[in-house]
Amino acid sequence: MRDKKKLILVVDDVEVNRSILSNLFCDDFEVLEAVDGLEAIKLIKQHGRDLSIALLDIVMPQVDGFGVLQYMCRTGLISVVPVILITGEDDDQKTLLGYGLGVSDFIIKPFNTEIVFRRIMNVVDLYTHKNNLERMLEAQKDVLERQAQRLSDSNLFLIDALSTTVEFRNLESGQHIKRMRMLTKLLLQNMRHHYPLSDEEINVISMASSMHDIGKIAIPDAVLLKPGPLTQAEYEIMKTHTIRGCEILDSFSSIQDRDYYTYCYEICRHHHERWNGCGYPDGLKGDEISIWAQAASLADVYDALTSVRVYKQAYTHKKAVEMIVGGECGVFNPKLLNCFILLESALQEQFGQESCPEPGEAAAAGGEMAAQMTLS
Repeated sequence: MRDKKKLILVVDDVEVNRSILSNLFCDDFEVLEAVDGLEAIKLIKQHGRDLSIALLDIVMPQVDGFGVLQYMCRTGLISVVPVILITGEDDDQKTLLGYGLGVSDFIIKPFNTEIVFRRIMNVVDLYTHKNNLERMLEAQKDVLERQAQRLSDSNLFLIDALSTTVEFRNLESGQHIKRMRMLTKLLLQNMRHHYPLSDEEINVISMASSMHDIGKIAIPDAVLLKPGPLTQAEYEIMKTHTIRGCEILDSFSSIQDRDYYTYCYEICRHHHERWNGCGYPDGLKGDEISIWAQAASLADVYDALTSVRVYKQAYTHKKAVEMIVGGECGVFNPKLLNCFILLESALQEQFGQESCPEPGEAAAAGGEMAAQMTLS
């Protein structure tokens, strides 16, 4: 079976010129002819990317060669269909205009048919290779994107598995990690007018927030699982989970994406820092604390308050908001707090629940909870 001939478009209002070019290429191409720019545009619309090349006369009635070129520029076809302009004038201004619109070459009439044939075939071959390469690159890009997505999904699974292991060891809900990601993402999306972050950055940060308490895996059970208040000595041990977590992250930093590692590290180390400098381990204050660590910190506190812990019952959404806004869990960035308040309804809808200690129990537990939120 013979290969289908490539298409060549010949546009000229002079029949003799069209005939010369058509006869020159009819053995190698299927030749399409147009007598003016309007007919040329109609054929270009019909055949589009199937055209191998277009030969355009410049001077034509109704729509000239430059008009056809402008149409091809608007539709993006000029990048995949080469165009040769045919002119009877050696005009530098028109030549520069043509090249500016993306033409591949110029032919000055009268022309040597053998030379024209060679030049056109060279341009067609060049564009054929170029278009094939672009298709191969696009296909490879799709493959790489699918592979990257599979890798991201695998990483997320491993992150969930590792983080959930820590949460279960801590006798906490395995849903804490998922809520952390969702809360951190929601807060950062609504803080963009203060801290511009792209969707991709926010997605990576929300994944990194899963690693905030990875250091708790190194805390002794006697401290981590103690149902009552911690002693000062136990408090100091619990505080080390931020630093121990960073040591764990450091052990496999070379196999992680650098940005992801940075987000993980800063969230892990600084999610107990506070806006007024009274947090730990580094006593950072204000915007010395990265916004991702600040957002993860607030998300962690809110979810801890509204979840059951070994030392407390779950608070309602309303009570948790009162404690956070009232400063019972440390001082947060005022902009972040305002954002949190504005999101209160959305948070209650997604994460709120109704169980709550009795008023007396809540009052007694409130001080302990405030201490624990600073401690752990």
